[in-house]
Amino acid sequence: MITVIDYGVGNLGSIINMFRKIGVDAKLTNNAQDIIEAEKLLLPGVGSFDYGMQMLNNSGYIPLLKTKVLEQKTPILGICLGMQLLSKRSDEGTSKGLGFIDAETVKFNVDTNIYKVPHMGWAEVVNKKMSKLFNDMYDEPRFYFVHSYHMKCNDTQDVLLTANYGYEFVCGIEKDNIYGVQFHPEKSHKFGMKLLENFAKI
Repeated sequence: MITVIDYGVGNLGSIINMFRKIGVDAKLTNNAQDIIEAEKLLLPGVGSFDYGMQMLNNSGYIPLLKTKVLEQKTPILGICLGMQLLSKRSDEGTSKGLGFIDAETVKFNVDTNIYKVPHMGWAEVVNKKMSKLFNDMYDEPRFYFVHSYHMKCNDTQDVLLTANYGYEFVCGIEKDNIYGVQFHPEKSHKFGMKLLENFAKI
């Protein structure tokens, strides 16, 4: 069972629908007890960094998440903004992030005459290390992105995936039980299905 955290930020319906489509048990919740009992956690998110952290703070989930993820080592997958919130901070605002990953979230530094920001559309990704998230992944994996910011890891060992948009940027992280992807697997067809299936098996 995957517990999808509803803290008021995210495209939750499409995530639950994708899990249903691939036959994976998933539950959307805004109940603290469900988080306490969770076997695996998914932190979604769409929108600004500060708003996301404000909503997480208002929910009261942050102490629970720290206990579950850092102490109990419950697997967690952050998606899009949910991945960014795992970092220490963001160029997008002034709030502190969860700090589960030694990283910052930075704005794309590209020539906007050539590269439009936000970065939107499909992009191929490159694996930087072996991961259970990519077991039996289809060849030439590509995923759907919508974002203006990306994570910059201080420890290269935490980098799982990169993509290219004017330059190489981090689009996937993995550290022990902590996973994150900048793209939207729920909008990425067979590639996203396989990634979510693999997370369910971790």
